[in-house]
Amino acid sequence: MKTVISSVFAAMLFVVPLFSSQAFSGEPVAAPIASEWRNPSDSVHIRLDRCDGALCGTVTWASPKAIADAKRGGTDQLVGTRLFRNLQPAGDGAWKGKVFVPDIRKTFAGTIEFKDGDKMLGKGCVLFGLVCKAQTWSRVK
Repeated sequence: MKTVISSVFAAMLFVVPLFSSQAFSGEPVAAPIASEWRNPSDSVHIRLDRCDGALCGTVTWASPKAIADAKRGGTDQLVGTRLFRNLQPAGDGAWKGKVFVPDIRKTFAGTIEFKDGDKMLGKGCVLFGLVCKAQTWSRVK
């Protein structure tokens, strides 16, 4: 359960911003549609795409441990689950929406931004910004 919590929970429970060099210039950042991303422990891969007019991230692959952890948390089918939902442009290269944490079957507010084209720095907060955590996802090549 720790694998999914540490890899998926951190990136989804918390607001998830991901930065890009374009984001720092103040220019709008185009989301890398149809791109694959992996969490730091390489236990979960997602595909960013358009879903219902917004940006979303759907699990395309998960390690056996991540799958088992999600099942223990009540998510029977991890692969195919949308972890990032209804992400809309939020200015300065950010995208805001919802993040689903399969280990605990909860959805939270989240944001994403892209960095250097191949990195996503995820950061999120709960309890009115008192508890925050960050995680860097990498593009799968």
